[in-house]
Amino acid sequence: MSLDRTSADSRSARPRALALAILCAMQLMIVLDGTVVTVALPRIQGDLGFSQGALSWVVNSYLIPFAGLLLLAGRLGDLIGGKRVFLTGLATFTAASLLCGTATGQELLLAGRFLQGVGAALASAVVLGMIVALYPEPGGQAKAMGVYSFVSAGGASVGLIAGGVISQTLGWHWVFLINLPLGALALAAGIRTLAAHGGGPGLREGADALGALLVTTGLSLGVFTISQASQDTFTPGGLALCGAVSVVLLAAFVLRQARAARPLLALRIFRSREITGANLAVVLVFAAGFGFQFLNALYLQRVLGFDSMLTGLAFLPAPVVIGTLSLLFTARLTARFGTRRVLLTGLLFLGAGLLLLGRAPVGGDYWVDVAPTLVLQGFGMGLAVPSVIMRAMSGTAPEDAGLASGLNNTAQQAGAAVGLAVLATVATSHSATLAARGVPRVQALRDGYSLAFLCAAGFVFLAWAIAFLVLRDGPGPQEADHPEQPAPRSIPAR
Repeated sequence: MSLDRTSADSRSARPRALALAILCAMQLMIVLDGTVVTVALPRIQGDLGFSQGALSWVVNSYLIPFAGLLLLAGRLGDLIGGKRVFLTGLATFTAASLLCGTATGQELLLAGRFLQGVGAALASAVVLGMIVALYPEPGGQAKAMGVYSFVSAGGASVGLIAGGVISQTLGWHWVFLINLPLGALALAAGIRTLAAHGGGPGLREGADALGALLVTTGLSLGVFTISQASQDTFTPGGLALCGAVSVVLLAAFVLRQARAARPLLALRIFRSREITGANLAVVLVFAAGFGFQFLNALYLQRVLGFDSMLTGLAFLPAPVVIGTLSLLFTARLTARFGTRRVLLTGLLFLGAGLLLLGRAPVGGDYWVDVAPTLVLQGFGMGLAVPSVIMRAMSGTAPEDAGLASGLNNTAQQAGAAVGLAVLATVATSHSATLAARGVPRVQALRDGYSLAFLCAAGFVFLAWAIAFLVLRDGPGPQEADHPEQPAPRSIPAR
């Protein structure tokens, strides 16, 4: 009898393992897309003729719909089921990758990147909930989340190398086309394997499409305004009008969420000091991290003269350290010292790395001037990112876990989009000013990137100040016993 039960358990475990592999495959595609494109940016710019300021839109046209649609996608998962939303996102992302890979002009590439962001938002918003449903038991769930985290960390490292190798040997188009076989296999397997998850009452219950439209349009217009500040395309008055409209749209989103019967984002969640402070820190950390990744790829190629392949390899110290810390040590450290202390320590490492990188000279040596800063940043991100995400979720009662998760995902992507726009604008504007004064081109580029790295460090130290002043020390023994499941604190009812 026990042998029969063991055999049955083994058979039941196989579909779950395959389903987990499908969910992680989508996450791998999303992570790979973020890193391989970064390394390929100079080749994309040279081939399609992007200006220095417009180049950031190859990244931002993906991040903006990703950030703006996460809340709506999560709500759709509640209404029509996670499986439908996930497979729709996977199919959209795969088709958009084909569009990007065959693009022959700027407009087509940016349209494809926007659709990739839509697909990524749909899939990402429901993945964690589907994993929890697959593995409801604590032990299995912890292992599944470990696999998911490993794929995220490992995908960043693989993407940096793959982006350099592919763009240099096959061409930048193939950094998008590599998604096609993986996406097609995952889609075919997902249709057959994934169980229906959270069927829900259907769209008749309302998904607040207007709220999603307001936040996505407002965020898009705000990022556009920031990115165009260093360009001559619009007059100051035109840019001021764009900025004002962006503020009005975002204010209208907040007003709608306060009055809607079924809001995308219940504003009562911000009554929690912990959740508000932690998510502000998330915005700043991801703003610094994504902006740094974008600008450092350009710095390595345009100032130090690296090719695409060497650029990918040059990034490796940071993701290797991040993956090692986040998978093996951060949980133990937070169990012993608490999330607040680990977060504060990680932010100091990250800020110090960015400050040192801002001092790197034009003719610097990679192993002396760049690699040590990447190790410091790896320590910082490996400690800070898991800690700040855990902290953002720790003040949540079980019934508000989905709400807090959606807010945290949105904070990550919105911070990345706005931070990239700000830092790219700072670098471009300062370089253009110096070049106009007769400063040699490479020196002007280096000084522009350096100023942006210093601004990124400013974001990190501001996040440190918020964490120090707003977040309280963890509950001590309780957090040590259950670092992955902090004690929930209820959010005041509306």
